[in-house]
Amino acid sequence: MGDVSGDAAAGGTKATILPIPGRRNILITSALPYVNNVPHLGNIIGCVLSADVFARYCRLRGYNTIYICGTDEYGTATETKAMEEKCSPKEICDKYHAIHKEVYNWFGISFDEFGRTSSPQQTEVCQAIFGKLLVNNWLSENTMQQLYCDTCERFLADRLVEGICPTPGCEYDSARGDQCEKCGKLLNPTELKDPRCKVCQTTPRIRDTNHMFLELPLLRNKLEEYINKTSVAGSWSQNAIQATNAWLKEGLKPRCITRDLKWGVPVPLERFKDKVFYVWFDAPIGYVSITSCYTNEWEKWWKNPENVELFQFMGKDNVPFHTVMFPSTLLGTGEDWTLMKTISVTEYLNYEAGKFSKSKGVGVFGNDAKDTNIPVEVWRYYLLANRPEVSDTLFTWADLQAKLNGELLNNLGNFIHRVLSFIAKPLGQGYGSIIPDVSDADSHGLTLGLAEKVGKYVDQYMESMEKVKLKQGLKSAMAISTEGNIYLQTAQFWNLYKEDKPSCNLVMRTSAGLVYLLACLLEPFMPSFSQEVFKQLNIPVERHMSLCEEKGDIERAKQPWKILPSGHKIGTPEPLFKELKDEEVELYRDKFAGSQAQRIVRAEAEAEKLAAQLKSTNVSGSGKKQQAKSTGSKSKAAVEPEITITRLDIRVGLITKAQKHPDADSLYVEEIDVGESQPRTVVSGLVKYIPLEEMQNRKVCVLCNLKPAAMRGIKSQAMVLAASNSDHTKVELVEPPKDAIVGERIKFSGFEGEPDSVLNPKKKVWETLQVDLATNADLVACFKDIPFTTSAGICKVSSISSGSIR
Repeated sequence: MGDVSGDAAAGGTKATILPIPGRRNILITSALPYVNNVPHLGNIIGCVLSADVFARYCRLRGYNTIYICGTDEYGTATETKAMEEKCSPKEICDKYHAIHKEVYNWFGISFDEFGRTSSPQQTEVCQAIFGKLLVNNWLSENTMQQLYCDTCERFLADRLVEGICPTPGCEYDSARGDQCEKCGKLLNPTELKDPRCKVCQTTPRIRDTNHMFLELPLLRNKLEEYINKTSVAGSWSQNAIQATNAWLKEGLKPRCITRDLKWGVPVPLERFKDKVFYVWFDAPIGYVSITSCYTNEWEKWWKNPENVELFQFMGKDNVPFHTVMFPSTLLGTGEDWTLMKTISVTEYLNYEAGKFSKSKGVGVFGNDAKDTNIPVEVWRYYLLANRPEVSDTLFTWADLQAKLNGELLNNLGNFIHRVLSFIAKPLGQGYGSIIPDVSDADSHGLTLGLAEKVGKYVDQYMESMEKVKLKQGLKSAMAISTEGNIYLQTAQFWNLYKEDKPSCNLVMRTSAGLVYLLACLLEPFMPSFSQEVFKQLNIPVERHMSLCEEKGDIERAKQPWKILPSGHKIGTPEPLFKELKDEEVELYRDKFAGSQAQRIVRAEAEAEKLAAQLKSTNVSGSGKKQQAKSTGSKSKAAVEPEITITRLDIRVGLITKAQKHPDADSLYVEEIDVGESQPRTVVSGLVKYIPLEEMQNRKVCVLCNLKPAAMRGIKSQAMVLAASNSDHTKVELVEPPKDAIVGERIKFSGFEGEPDSVLNPKKKVWETLQVDLATNADLVACFKDIPFTTSAGICKVSSISSGSIR
């Protein structure tokens, strides 16, 4: 994790990175996104974001790493989009390349080069590889039958044809000529039932045309030797192996690598001067040509298999082209290419009840995410926590809300803010923003136990990340935050500060070390979050963040009290995450329902409606006067807010200490942690109902915004909620789930709003609402049949049904 006591490294122009002998050299690519539309969240997690996480991890580990990507600009998809928008293919490419670049910049994707396949370098490299294949006799010329549209007077490329999928049991009626979007089967246009031209919707006819083919059957032995060796050594994901084996099992066939199009890399043969290369021959070569735009010494990366490891990221529909077509192309040249070592493949991320689709405009797109004002680190976290590594996963707004509020806000953000805000308190209340000096932790069992758990999670994190199991790596990092929260609760640092200062020093320095460690481990996933944490720690990011074994970072991570030096002054703590409310979720769900086209129609309708309302507004003098009068009455009404359950600040609390009241036999005095820097003192009349031992170290629901009141000489700062039967002979505490986060606010579905800071006793808010608080037949605590809800589930009692809660 580096030395945290030095100055930041000097800035400057980023140097070109080349392989270094004796170092681990990592070349990373993500599938080149088509430049015919805005990328949606499924595209982003499927390739560029996943690759970015791994690239950032590799840099943290000190590996010599570059990350290459760019837009795939040639082919039918571009020509089709150009026809739709009535412009040239180049204009389409220029427009959408800029859009893609803007989206990826906002998502914090750390490309070393983000290029384009419509470059002169692409033509040069692609034609050179073709020439080698031709000389080595791996190509053949054949006549094939292709659909021709008499109306458009052109051969129809794969994506200009739609029809019914011929696969039994599928029969999707909008299958493309190259692949069925529903079942995933690769197709030839002539295989479609009832084909139609996508441009004019007429039925095309079959016509002969000559093309060049890559002889995959002749390359089979070379290919299978590569696959058998590399799929094991590179720990290919199971879905990649399955997709590859499916191609091999069906039997390799000669694959056409040219097309009757104008927009593409020209085929350098006179008799094929009117043809271009097929996009799936041309596109993977884009990785090479884009690297050649990055450095003239590109061959040091791409023709250096002994010293370079190639990792490739993509969605499952792209697998055969990277495990069969591209390796066969490179093997056929006879040159010593750097072939893919590891392939990381995602399944589909589906949207609410359907499927993300660029062509149909369904789902949340990259520019949509930016427009929500939900921070980028939240989007990155959610997509990566929900990464479809082994099966399809589902994006829902409710799940995004749950992960933000429960995992980021109440777990990670809560831990970091509690630690730093306590250290930042002035001397006498905290540490004056200075990391305290400590003795060794050898005699502090709680801290040693924490260190052992953290060490295991760090090992699990690195093992997962090395194998490109990104979701598991994220889970391991977040588990450290959970352990940090438990450590704080168990240590009861607020008591230690008064009773055992040396132990408190150790706990807080250890916890601050965990904050630093979390910023390091989570940087690949949420870089902007880590930058903010380092700012609050007052540590420059550029120099100090690493996980290099040779620097001792890994061992230091397993002894968190040694991570930050004593005497280091931290910065200003600030909350790291903001709650996402129910009404916001509903707003986004409605806003992004349907397709992009449908959203535009809705927006135009709303605009017309608003314009009509403005036009019909009475702007006469009397109208103004009447409007002012109305506004005045509304302002007066706003002074008296409606009495709803949202005005109560009910939180998950943890009783850290309970004892008998010194002056009242029927009262307990509890110290309850409700997520603040200090626990609250609470007096409860529960002695007759709940034994003292059952009051210790248990989670409860606490009403936190009652006006503090003295009870037999001790001021009670909150109230523990409990249910009682009808004759008040039995009382039970309302209990949150065991995994509920201490300090999180209890929610009630359908009710949103901020609580009063302190309830005004004269307004009788608590008394008005309390009559509707009760347990139901299932022992669930409710307000008007709406459950008390936490991020971990609902709150219940042990046995009292239909009991009054107070």
